[in-house]
Formats: sequence, C-alpha cells, structure tokens
Amino acid sequence: MVSARRPATVLTAFAAACAMALSLASCASDSDRTDTDGDTTITSTSLGAVALFTPSDGITLSQQTPLNKWAKLTPDITDALIDAGFKKGDISHTTSDSLDKQSRAIQDYVVDHLSSKGETSDSGITITPENTTLLVAPVVEADASTRQYGDYVSQELSTSGDEVTTEGSADAETDTGASAGTNDSSTSSGSSSSSGSDKSSSKGDTSADSSDGGTDGTNTVKATEDDAQAEAVDRLVSSLKLAKESGMHVVLLGNSIEGYRPDAFAKFSDAQAIGRLQAEKIVAKLQLTKASKDNPKYIEVLLPYTPADAKGTAGDSTFAREAFRGIWQVLGAYYQKGVVKSPSGTLDAKTTENDWQLVAYDASKEGSSAKALSARLATDDGADSPTRIDAVLALNDYVASEVVTELDDLGYTGSAADINPQITISGIVGNITGKKDLSRQAVPDPIKSPENDDANTSDSSGSGKDSTATDKAKDAQWPLVTGYGAYVSNIPSVVNGKQWMTGMENRKALASDIAEACTRLNKGQELESMVSVRNTQVGGVKKVPTINEPLLAVSASNLKATLIDPGYITLADAGL
Repeated sequence: MVSARRPATVLTAFAAACAMALSLASCASDSDRTDTDGDTTITSTSLGAVALFTPSDGITLSQQTPLNKWAKLTPDITDALIDAGFKKGDISHTTSDSLDKQSRAIQDYVVDHLSSKGETSDSGITITPENTTLLVAPVVEADASTRQYGDYVSQELSTSGDEVTTEGSADAETDTGASAGTNDSSTSSGSSSSSGSDKSSSKGDTSADSSDGGTDGTNTVKATEDDAQAEAVDRLVSSLKLAKESGMHVVLLGNSIEGYRPDAFAKFSDAQAIGRLQAEKIVAKLQLTKASKDNPKYIEVLLPYTPADAKGTAGDSTFAREAFRGIWQVLGAYYQKGVVKSPSGTLDAKTTENDWQLVAYDASKEGSSAKALSARLATDDGADSPTRIDAVLALNDYVASEVVTELDDLGYTGSAADINPQITISGIVGNITGKKDLSRQAVPDPIKSPENDDANTSDSSGSGKDSTATDKAKDAQWPLVTGYGAYVSNIPSVVNGKQWMTGMENRKALASDIAEACTRLNKGQELESMVSVRNTQVGGVKKVPTINEPLLAVSASNLKATLIDPGYITLADAGL
C-alpha cells in the first residue's frame, strides 16, 4: 500500500525542483518590492498571506470554559492582521484535533503553495514564499487537569518520540513525578507526615505495580501510538523546514518543537508563571513584608494534578511540579521566616521548591478539590469555629469554584472585600458598572500577637470580657481565593468577592504583537525592535525572537477595565 505520507527526503527533493519556479515567481512580483542596499523588502502595499494552524479547542471538566481558548484567540489574531493591513482573503485558518492531521495540513499547504509558482490572491496581491507567514500552534496532548488552565499553556513537542512535556521541564523527572499518585492521595488530607522516604517508597511501589503481567496488549497499542506521534512530529518538522528553506516565515504559537528554530515564537503562559502570578498577588494583598512571627498569615496551597492511570499514561505531574516551583520562589521565603504558616502543616520552613508532592492531590474526579480542602482545614471535635486561614492558592478557576463552595459549607463568612474594610460589595459593583471610581486602600497592618496586645484581654469598658468572640469571628473570616483561567462561570464570584482574583492571557495584546510580527516578516524586516520581543531559548535553540506579554491578574477592582471594556465578557456574564 502506498503511504500518503511525504517523507522529508521527498519534500527536500521537491523544494529543489521548485527552485527555478520560485525564482521566476519572485521576479514576477518585483513590482511590489523595493531594493535598498541590496536588501529586498516587500512594500506596504503588498503584505502577502498568513496561514494560521491551531489545535481544536480542548474540553474542560463540567464544560466550565476558560477565556483562554483557541476559538477566542483566532478571531483576535484575524482582526489584528486586518487592522495591520492584511486582506481578509489572504488570511487562512485551519484547525486540527491531532498532530497527525495538523502536520498533513501544513505539509499540503507548503507543497501546494510552492508548486503554484506565485499566485495572485483574490485581493490582487501576488503571493510568494517571501511574503507568506505560517502561524503554527502545534497540537499537543493535555490531560483534563491541565486543560483547566486553558488551551495556551506552553508545552514542547519532543522529536525523539518521547511524551510531550511542559515547557522547560523536558527531563527525566517527569516519569518519577507522575508515579507519586499513592503518596499524593495521602497528602491531600493535609497531614504533614509525608517525607522524603514516603516519596521514595511510593515511587518504588508504583514501579513495582507497573511490572505486573497482562500489559502486552497495552504496550503494543502504546508503541503504535508512539510511532504515529513520532511520524507526525517528523512530518511537521520537515514541512516547516521546507517552508523556511523556500522563503516562507514560521512563527510558533505557545508550543515549541525540540531542536527547531522558528523565525519567531509567541510565548504564552507556563506553569511557573501561573503559580508565580497568584503567589505575588497574595504577597501584595496580605502585605506579607509586614507580617511577623507573632501574627503569621495562614496560607494553604492546593496543587491539582492527574497521576498516571492504570495503563501507565502519565498525567500532568510536570505541570504541577513547575507550578509549585513558581509558587515557592515567591512564598518560600515567608514560610522560612515563620511569618506564613500552612494550616494543615503541609508546608513549613524546611520545605523546598522540589516538594510539590506535599500539597499535590489527585484532581481527576469532580469534588476532589473540595475534599482535599476539607481535610486540610479539619478541626478538632467540638470546635465551635473554623480553622483560621487567610488565603487559598487554588491554581485554577475550576479548583477555585470547589473551594468557594467548600468554604461556605465549612462555615466561613464574608468575602475578600472584608479583608479591606474600605471596600464594600456595593462599591465594587458600582465600579464595575461604571457608576463610581474605586480606590483601594492599603490592607491594615497585621495585628499584634495576643500576648503582646492588652486590648485582647478586656473590652473597652473594662468589664474584663475576653476576646473569644473576636477571635472566633476572625477564624471564620473568608480568605482570599485565587485562581486562573477567567472562567465566565466564575466571574460572578469575583464580583461578589468570594473568589478574590483570577488570571488570563493578554489575548488582544498578543494578537496585536503577532500581527506586527507577520507584517515585519513579510516585509523582510527584523523583529528585535518590537517592544514585546526579546531573544530567548526556545526548544533548546538559543536566541529566538520571542513575543511575550505579562499575564493579566483580574479582581473586582479592575474587572471592568480588564475584561468588560476590551470585550472579553459582557455585564451579563459578570452577573450584573
């Protein structure tokens, strides 16, 4: 049977055969070019073509949808390209639900356009390889837990046939991290008994389990899938190399390819950035720089992940490990100083950035986050107030939604707005609807420790009444709850203060940057002068022009300006 796949050698031969035709096509389009000091530059009247290749949207648990979806970004990019001067008819878009289909689509596009010998588009522009840019977001597999953060989390395609790994983490630790499911299920209870020896034994147990018989069929299927994946990666890389060799430009979006150098890379969020963003906002809101050992703040970190399944398919342990690293790089110093404590005792001064398993739990089942939090905040029998907690770092909005429900069930009251007495819910709503400005005041200074504060021993009337009632009220105070993904279903919780903040990609800024990069590439101009571009290492290749925009942190105080005014959501979406 003849294979439909065009191997790299065939594509290379085809490129050589097209060389003369491409030269003629270039001559045919000289009317659209100017020559300065020997450098050919496309004039502004001929921006050329852009071909966009993206994955199909992933499906999130319970259909709760983050704003970071390919179906949302693609129109933003198209609009930005049109604003930059590209003709709508010269912009194409192809979605694929697998790397195999995507690599074939890209291969067909490249070969077809090389064989066209320079075609005139519907807008009257002569399209040549030199004024064509491919925008490619390689399809990568992501488990349900990782998809909770949206579709843009940067990952890297391996060209060695290995599993796809989260960006910056393609190392041998991936498999050992995924094997910690047994230990993780015990740490979700909030016990601080997990230790290095526990982790070692759990890894060993998992390895032993994987050696059981009856896996020949599974191994055969996996080997076949790995071969198909390796073939798809090879086809993709060969097609993109042919495109560049012919004069086309290649911009990778979000996901890099091991060892491949694109003309530019648009970096989206990664696990460390998502964890770091939430940790930094907690530090600022709780003013941890002013906290003391006498009155520490209590912060719990929920780290969801999907462990390896019975077939040995790895979950998102790499993402969880990298997310915790980003969190600990910010919060670690405060735990080490003793000014921040974990109510469950899972984190302490001896914790390192490699101890992600201490707070990780299996998030593959609905309700698992609520169960984990309940165990972490468990009180002694007969306790008449909840465990005091100042913040829950919930990593994504799906987890945050379960946290909000569970906190309510556990008896916590109020909202994040109560942490700053100057802010009221009515004031927040008024700000969001544009009726009034909202000026956030500084968080009050941490209270003194009970043993050093005489006001805690009696009331103002001198009756000798203790502060038990006040302490109970503080214990039951609603904590800060963070998340990521800007789920439309969660926005009302941000408005009413139950979820303090969420985060998302700056989609419109990224789209504008990508459109500018396409314009410059098609004109033969450099990208380094772009404000959003700096050279970074991409897929192991150094000095690749990289587009990067800071993540957006969204809370009630800036929700209108950040989400409603740009058109990401409507007032109705916010429950207003």
